[in-house]
Amino acid sequence: MLKTSDFYYDLPEELIAQTPVYPRDSSRLLVYDRKTKKIEDKVFSDILNIFNKGDLLVVNNTKVLPARMFAYTEHGGKIEILLLKRLNLTDWEVMVKPGKKAKEGINLVINEELSLQVLSRTESGGRIVKFKFDGVFEDIISRAGEMPLPPYIHEKLKDQDRYQTVYAKNQGSAAAPTAGLHFTNELIDALKAKGVEFATVELKVGLGTFRPVKVDNLEEHQMHSEWYEITEENAKIINKAKLERRRVIAVGTTSVRTLETVADENGFVKASSGDTSIFIYPPYKFKCVDSLITNFHLPESTLVMLVSAFAGKEETLNLYKYAVENKYRFFSFGDACLFL
Repeated sequence: MLKTSDFYYDLPEELIAQTPVYPRDSSRLLVYDRKTKKIEDKVFSDILNIFNKGDLLVVNNTKVLPARMFAYTEHGGKIEILLLKRLNLTDWEVMVKPGKKAKEGINLVINEELSLQVLSRTESGGRIVKFKFDGVFEDIISRAGEMPLPPYIHEKLKDQDRYQTVYAKNQGSAAAPTAGLHFTNELIDALKAKGVEFATVELKVGLGTFRPVKVDNLEEHQMHSEWYEITEENAKIINKAKLERRRVIAVGTTSVRTLETVADENGFVKASSGDTSIFIYPPYKFKCVDSLITNFHLPESTLVMLVSAFAGKEETLNLYKYAVENKYRFFSFGDACLFL
């Protein structure tokens, strides 16, 4: 039986990246060949020399909603609101802090454009709220909210776009698909000119991605649910690559989870949308994904478990030890790792 503690590694706090690098593709890249066990230290832009004509990169084009805002009670009490999941035109599941102020039925004001009423509590301690507004909700939120940076980032982000991928399109995530943050438009153009293909999927990243695993027996862990979509056009691109035995490279664990949710035993995917709560941990037989670009993840997290399923548990922990010893930068604004 695998335990959560089996995925622990020691990480000095100073290696947790607080700010992004400029330009995006100048971050470091640790390349690991799963067949030869060879480790190479590169720069992210070197993927131009690593990937070949016909390789297919699958990216998650979700866009982070400026989902963090502050609401006020009629007596001036301040409550932090974090948007998690849209339920319909006006209702959202949110996190609130402090929870004791967000009683059921209470009305809160964010600004002159936006107010809300707390409808009910959720099992996880969040709230279901109804927003009141006139106009386009996304436009109002862009003015009222700020980027919900992960809890381990303490620096203020000067450029809000730096927590979006350059190909971000469909708003709705509470966190960025961070493996994609290393791409620049120039690098994407150069890859395409070389004959590397791109397909997009969408998975709206929830804050559950940062939630710690609270059980020691992995089989008892309840994975958070996230909404995904693969269009007909992108399913065709992915299936053509699989049919022609070309390499499918997932950019980020969110792309992996989406592809593996919809793939059949032969690795072919179907156009679909819905919620996925797939939990990938060793041993797991990958059906669609051949290679993986990802960042370095938190100890004992579901993300490091997914990477361990892809590269092997001992191999992953040894690789992370190497990354620590060689001062790689970790987590959302950190460096990248490529598993071939």
